Amino acid sequence: MSIFDEKIDRLKTSSVKWELTKEIFGESDVWPMWVADMDFKPPQAVIDTLKYRVDHGIFGYTFVPVSTAKAIADWMLKRHQWNIDPSWLLYCSGIVQAISLSIQSFTKEGDKVLVQSPVYTPFFDMIEKNNRVMVNCPLILEGNRYKIDFSAFENALKEGCKLFLLCSPHNPAGRVWTKNELARIGELCLQYDCLIVSDEIHSDLVYRDYKHLPIASLSEELSEKTITLIAPSKTFNLAGLQASAVIIKNKALRNQLSVTMKRQGLFSLNAFGIVGMEAAYLHGESWLEELIDYLQNNKDYAVQFINEHLPEITCIDPEGTYLLWLDCRKLGLSDEELREQLIRKGKLGLEPGPKYGPGGEGFVRMNLACPFEDVKEGLKRLEKAFK
Repeated sequence: MSIFDEKIDRLKTSSVKWELTKEIFGESDVWPMWVADMDFKPPQAVIDTLKYRVDHGIFGYTFVPVSTAKAIADWMLKRHQWNIDPSWLLYCSGIVQAISLSIQSFTKEGDKVLVQSPVYTPFFDMIEKNNRVMVNCPLILEGNRYKIDFSAFENALKEGCKLFLLCSPHNPAGRVWTKNELARIGELCLQYDCLIVSDEIHSDLVYRDYKHLPIASLSEELSEKTITLIAPSKTFNLAGLQASAVIIKNKALRNQLSVTMKRQGLFSLNAFGIVGMEAAYLHGESWLEELIDYLQNNKDYAVQFINEHLPEITCIDPEGTYLLWLDCRKLGLSDEELREQLIRKGKLGLEPGPKYGPGGEGFVRMNLACPFEDVKEGLKRLEKAFK
């Protein structure tokens, strides 16, 4: 029996996933497989470290120590073969905050920001809320795998985009971009002087046949034109600790972002985010290896189940992340009808595809990061919704 088979009651913990089903889906008895957090405890070393910090009993002002930066740098070298200097790091409470701060720091109102839909919803939100102009270069779905239309990508850059928001690995489609794809992205962004902000929050959650490459690690030139965003939140299920890191080699860009952060009164992380993040990167590797195998089993079972029992639904088999992007267009239902049948008939809460922008119509996203028995329950409800 795996440690990830443990079923944990998350009620009365202010869990967005489990306690807001009535508000989000209109029904309280919906099985939640939507928001991207896991129903697993983090590594025991993280829990023990947090307990030790609580037992100390004093929670005054904190700073991020050099030991945390070193833990992150060591992790990036070991897991992703990218040798970063700890001095390149800044810290935010989360990736979305870092995206917004980057947009504010490196563009001005009215500037164009490039995205590739369907993609993580806050990409759109942060562009809009900061009064920038979104330029979209949709991904192309060939078979059950998304690709980049590089001709369209170059044409979009020619419009004068100042910043490109890269999702790597990709959410919701689960693509792990190849070295050739990343190199071509980088080549074009350098050619058209477009800064890259790379959201790599899922970089540690990659299946065995694939390899994540930080785009900034590909060349010296790219490292000078890339803002890389990472966090332990997806990898170790620590989103509630609100701690992420921003990797910027270019000192001028790093100082520019730092000024924006200070202007908004952002100076450090909370005490638990600091120690939790450091403990995860120091001691979480063996736990992560076991997690990836467990997620692989969940994913393989889900894909096989859907192929056998719901052939009208096409699984976009992910190369990374614990998210399953489902093409439901052959069902012939509108997005509203999809939602209604999932909630009313299946009692299942999934993320609606249109949230991810153009190209998301007719799709839903399912979170598989839960005990295997819960995955099976969710798939039974999915079958019930459309039978």
